[in-house]
Amino acid sequence: MKRLFPHPRMMLLLAVLWLLLVNTLSLGHILLGLFLGWSIVHLCGDFLLTVPKVRKPLGLLLFIGKVFYDIVVANLQVVRLVLGPKSRLEPAFVEVPVEIENEFILSTLACIISLTPGTVSAGLSSDHKTLLLHGLDVPDHDELIATVKSRYETPLLEIFECSRT
Repeated sequence: MKRLFPHPRMMLLLAVLWLLLVNTLSLGHILLGLFLGWSIVHLCGDFLLTVPKVRKPLGLLLFIGKVFYDIVVANLQVVRLVLGPKSRLEPAFVEVPVEIENEFILSTLACIISLTPGTVSAGLSSDHKTLLLHGLDVPDHDELIATVKSRYETPLLEIFECSRT
């Protein structure tokens, strides 16, 4: 059964999205949506990551709130930097060692960093142990590393069931 329907929730989500796009609940469109969901999951199955179980659901909600807050604050900081003198900027690439082994959580960390204005995930080492970041203004490399690890990496490791190195 797992081979026939490897990601049933994703298949149903895609079917519901199809029904929302066509704005009808006819039997033909329901069947077409299910077929599209099934075929897309099979065609893209090698690219889908397994999401680990959430150990702390409330912690996840609080973490999402913290990320949204950080995005707003970073937007204001970037506006201040961009409107200020360009000579004050200290852009830099920083290598952040990561303890995360799960691909989904590592992708989540990289996305969070890229969503926060002023920083972007620029690369990942081949052994998945070092994340390369670019910061718009990085006066202290060690402070950026400590911030990423304490604000994002550690909470992600606590929220999801995963192993540490």
